[in-house]
Amino acid sequence: MNKRITIKQIAKALSVSISTVSKALNDSYEISDETKSKIQEYAKLHKYKPNTLALSLQNKKTKTIGIIIPNILNYYFARALRGIEKVATEKGYNIITCITNESFKKEVNTMEMLSNGTIDGFIACISVETLKMKNFEHINDILNEGTPIVLYDRVHKDINCDKVVTDNIKSAYKATRFLMKSECKNIAIISTSEGININKFRVKGYLKALTKYDVVPNEDLIIIQDGEDGLTERINKMLDSNKVDGIFTVDEISGAITTQVLNKRNIKIPDEVSIVGFTNGILSRYSSPPLTSVNRFAHTTGEVAATRLIDKLEGKVKFDDIKTEIIRTQLVERESTKKLFIKF
Repeated sequence: MNKRITIKQIAKALSVSISTVSKALNDSYEISDETKSKIQEYAKLHKYKPNTLALSLQNKKTKTIGIIIPNILNYYFARALRGIEKVATEKGYNIITCITNESFKKEVNTMEMLSNGTIDGFIACISVETLKMKNFEHINDILNEGTPIVLYDRVHKDINCDKVVTDNIKSAYKATRFLMKSECKNIAIISTSEGININKFRVKGYLKALTKYDVVPNEDLIIIQDGEDGLTERINKMLDSNKVDGIFTVDEISGAITTQVLNKRNIKIPDEVSIVGFTNGILSRYSSPPLTSVNRFAHTTGEVAATRLIDKLEGKVKFDDIKTEIIRTQLVERESTKKLFIKF
């Protein structure tokens, strides 16, 4: 196996200094185009590759970002990752992606391991276990060491770092109001993500819309639980005992299960019951019928988070300059709701 050619060997072969080779490979304006072209062509011909470990030791930078994802099967997180990867690639950064599977312990171990000189900064979404435990010591420790972190989607007020979030209260308010404008009088709300702040905010937006339009919330139409176990039975029980003509589902699992229950009961969607979902992922688009959904623009969220972190890594933004970016949402109308002739 041939040994990888070095800058020193290129310099010797072309009778130039090591400094000249280094500058030419980095496209420096200090080197003439003719010399630069000659060195770059020779390096390419001999399959030269920079020693990234040596460069990181020299520059004290790895040009690598750690990405913490709680659940790769979630469409939103997959889309956010694509946005992160796009910006990172454009700006010359590598990414190391780690999945916590909603585990506090795995999140702690992963972030501690990567923060030991492997990465320059983190883009992270907190696990469900971490949020429930409200233990953010590992994140705050890394911040105190001077490593920048940008949190996205799931955040907490006790963590003082940059954040990129959805305006969940306003988005849920608009989704509920849309159902009310669609002449729905008895609107239920269903969630399988009890304990996660973002879904609490969505419930708050739902209740705010009802109050705004002088509708007294009916506890029998509010189903909030942790996970999908038993949800089908609870929805059926609610439909057996209550008149429901609109349902706001605050996560994709809730939307899929609700649609399935209504179809099995031969309830016509949207003629008898309209449904609005959240996230606008694959389950929403390909359910039967496709769900009107709140589009959270996950790809944009990833791009904004990556841009913010890299700006800090490159000194364009000071470490102590903390900012929360709010990504606007858009309601995508599909076949699960009645058409509105008057827009609002």
